[in-house]
Order: sequence, then structure tokens, then C-alpha cells
Amino acid sequence: MDTGTGVSLFGGQQVAVAGRRWATRSEVLARNGMAATSQPLATQVAVDVLRKGGTAVDAAIAANAMLGLVEPVSCGIGGDLFALVWDADSRSLSGLNGSGRSPRSLELAELKRRGLSRLPSRGPLSVSVPGCVDGWYTLHGRFGRLPVEQLLAPAIEYARRGFPVSEVIARDWEQGVEIHREWPGFLETFTLKGRAPRTGEVFANPHLAATLETIARSGREAFYQGEIPRRIEAYFKKLGGFLSARDLADHRSDWVEPVSTDYRGYRVWQLPPNGQGIAVLQMLNLLEACDIASMGFGSTDHIHHFVEAKKLVFEDRARFYADPAFNRIPVRQLISKSYAGRRRKLLDSRQAGKNFDAGNPALGAGDTVYLTTADSAGNMVSFIQSNFMGMGSGMTPEGLGFMLQNRGELFTLEEGHFNGYAPHKRPFHTIIPGFVTRNGEAFLSFGVMGGDFQALGHVQVLLNLIEFGMNLQEAGDAPRINHEGSSSPTGDRMTDGGVVELERGYSEESMEGLVRRGHRVTRNAGPFGGYQAIGFDPAGRVYRGASESRKDGQAAGY
Repeated sequence: MDTGTGVSLFGGQQVAVAGRRWATRSEVLARNGMAATSQPLATQVAVDVLRKGGTAVDAAIAANAMLGLVEPVSCGIGGDLFALVWDADSRSLSGLNGSGRSPRSLELAELKRRGLSRLPSRGPLSVSVPGCVDGWYTLHGRFGRLPVEQLLAPAIEYARRGFPVSEVIARDWEQGVEIHREWPGFLETFTLKGRAPRTGEVFANPHLAATLETIARSGREAFYQGEIPRRIEAYFKKLGGFLSARDLADHRSDWVEPVSTDYRGYRVWQLPPNGQGIAVLQMLNLLEACDIASMGFGSTDHIHHFVEAKKLVFEDRARFYADPAFNRIPVRQLISKSYAGRRRKLLDSRQAGKNFDAGNPALGAGDTVYLTTADSAGNMVSFIQSNFMGMGSGMTPEGLGFMLQNRGELFTLEEGHFNGYAPHKRPFHTIIPGFVTRNGEAFLSFGVMGGDFQALGHVQVLLNLIEFGMNLQEAGDAPRINHEGSSSPTGDRMTDGGVVELERGYSEESMEGLVRRGHRVTRNAGPFGGYQAIGFDPAGRVYRGASESRKDGQAAGY
């Protein structure tokens, strides 16, 4: 593998890392438009929309509709979405929270009456309102140009005629079938005579084609009012669930103000809770005082400081991150440099922490797709959408072609907790889109999939780019660090410091150094996350795209 130097978007010459380069392929370069998704057919649909004069938002919607068909193991119209949209004309960033809420008729007392200590991972109690379709129309109403019917047309055609299933998705699909086969409607919708489609087999979903056609013809109301929600309600009643047509009719996405921190001259942007995006900002604030670059990628010092920062931040995540409509969440305090300075004093550069408590900022009176698109006008979209874990809840209303998400599992049943269950409340969310600006201009749209790992993935990508001089492709392909066992918003508590998991590529010397510092360390084949990115080089007005090797994905432009 080439170990020479080259121009890096993030500061001068890229450098060889530990005698090698991690990139599996080159960055993709284009001037007029770019798309990066986790499945090549979706990327091609997005680029086609851009070529026809669509905006970055148009391309993102078309790609997401396509991904819901070709990658149902991760996403679909039964799930939620979040987005960051860069508007080139106003040079401003807008944030959309397209996540749904819990059923109005399901009370905490009912869950307690059933003897539950936590919400189940699957089944009717795990479901919250799907926000995806409303998110599409909310984004399109402000930033779209082409009609939605045109954007959904490729997914409708592929759903009707069929598509060849790609390799990584086929593997995950097989696992999903074993998990969900018991639920009514699932086998009829997502299998070929009771089994998952194999790599290269053609799969069609005519029920999804019909549902998307109805949405394209009648708009968002077709999904949130009328026949579709009535069929969803009837399905849940049959299974003893609580999601109702009223819950869907009441749903609306919210425009929210993105929040940010400066990291060595790069302004990193995230959405505020109910998602975990501010964990990225908190971790960067803690690490900014450390000379990460001089530690060297993959060294004991690098891994140790990263893991210890994660442990500390995830204690705050477990306590404070939740629906802001139900609690006063101290976002500004949590992401402040002064708070990071106080918390940093708890970090020992030579010893692994076994247990931490959440901080005390002034309160006052984890299966997902990420995609990113950019158009010829300079607009960019960072977009993430998910059914959550293992394809979702298993709830697959007959004849509609999609499964509903199981985000409700991420509530805790602990009374008084910020993320405690309540009716018509948004659960804690793991999915987060990321964005970076520099000198007031768009610089990078990026994201990493993978539940709780997403915050860790964002920080690692940024360190790889800013501290270690990698290009966009290398930054995603480099081996990753995971840490399991932190406290969580669902009520779990960290014990004995958790476990550091390293993908292949880290040295035995680094692992031994971590063990000497008190870490429990293991090799894990992963894969941890799935990454796409589009960077913008203002000097030549060139887009740079990347899609990592852990997924079936593709970056492409024109």
C-alpha cells in the first residue's frame, strides 16, 4: 500500500501512519455534486437527482427512500431521521429533529403493572411514532426543488421490479430473519419463501412500492392520516400494542438550533438532545488540551486518552441526554470549555478509571444508515435515518412493506430519570449527523453509523483528520476503538471501567500498554460503525467524497 505523502484537506501534507496508509481506495473528487451512501444503487439515484437539477436535500430524500428498500436491515419509513443542512446562500446551518414520540395511551403505570424492569427490544411495546416521512416533507418544503413524486420514483421502480441484494446487507438480513420471523407480516414482507435473500439474489417489495406510490401521490398526510395509520393501528390492537392513528396524526418534526464547539480552528456541529450528538463536542473539549498528534495514531497514549474521555462524557450522557420538552437540559454548560476544564481534572493519564459520576453543570432555575449529499450550488446535507436495532421492532403491518422502529427500547423505566418513560415523549436517540465549518464556510459533512458507537466514531474520524493528517478515505478506513460498559440513558451503570475493544490493526505493544494502565482489552473484528463523508475544498471548489470499506457503500460525483 502506498505510504507516500499527498495533499490533505485537513492541513497540508498527509503523513504515512505507522509505516502504512489505511485507505482501501482513493477519495472521490468532483465539482458539480456528490453523494455518499452505504449502498451503491442509492448513491447512483442521488447523483442522478443532482444531475437533473435537484438540490442536496432532494438527493438525500431520494437516496433515503432507496436505502429503505435496498437496506431494510438498517432503515426505512418506519424509523426516524435527523439532518443538518448547509445553505450556501445564507452560509448557515439548519438542524432537523425528525424523531417520533411514544404512544399517548401507554402509561408508565401500565409498564410497571406488567412487571417490566425495562422496555423490550422488540414487539409492540418497543415502538415509537415513525418520523421519517414527515422529516422528508419538512426538509423538502424548505430546501427542495424537484417534486417529491420524482424523488420517490426510483425507489418505487426498484421495489416493484426488484434489485440484487449486496453482500454486507445480505449477511445482516439473514440475522434479521432469524430474530423477527415470529411477528405477523414479517416473513411475507422481507423473505423469499421464509428465508433471507442471498448475495446477488433479486428481491422485490411490491407492498413498499404501493405505499411509496401513495405517499408520492398524496403527500405526508397519506402516511400520517387516512388508510395507512388506520391499518397500523389495527395491526397494533391485534397484537396488544398501543400505537394509534392519533399518535401518527399528532406527529411533527422540529427545526432545532445546531450547537458547536471549536476544535483547533475547526467548528464541529451537532444537534442537541434527545440525541447523543453533544457527546462528540464534550469529548473534543476534553481532548483539546492533550497533544494527541504527538502521541501517534494507535499508541497506548492515544487510545488511553480517547477511552478515558469517552467514559467521563458518557456518564453525563446517561444522566442528562433526553427529550428537552420534559427536562431542562444544560446543553450550553455541558459543551462549554470551562466545564470540560473542570471534568478533565478527573482524568488520569497513566491509569484507567474504573467508575465515574456524572458532572454537575449549572442546571439553572445504539442499526442505521448515514448518507451525505452536496449540490452544484454548494448546499450540503448530513443525514441519518434508522429503524434502530436489528431491523427494528419486528412490527410489520401486513401489506405496507415496512417495519416500525424499536426506539422505545431506549427509554428507562426508572422514575425521575431525565430519560424516564412518559406518554408522547421522545426517547433518547443514538443517531447523529455531523458537520464541520471553517472560517464560516462549509468544510465537511460526515457521519458514522452504529448505535452508541456513533459518538466515538465521530471523534475518531475527526482526530484522524485533524491530528493525524489522514484524508477522508483513510480517516474512515483506519482501525477503530470501541469501549463497552459505560453507563447509559436506559439505566445501566459502568462497572470496573468497562472493556476496550480494538479492531485489527493496533499493535500488541499498544494493547499491553493499555493493560498495564488497568484497562481490560480485547480484539474485536467489529465492524464498528459505517462511515460516509463529503469534504469541500474552497480553494478549487472541489468536493471530496469517501465511503468506507465496512459497508457496501459508494461515494460518487459528477
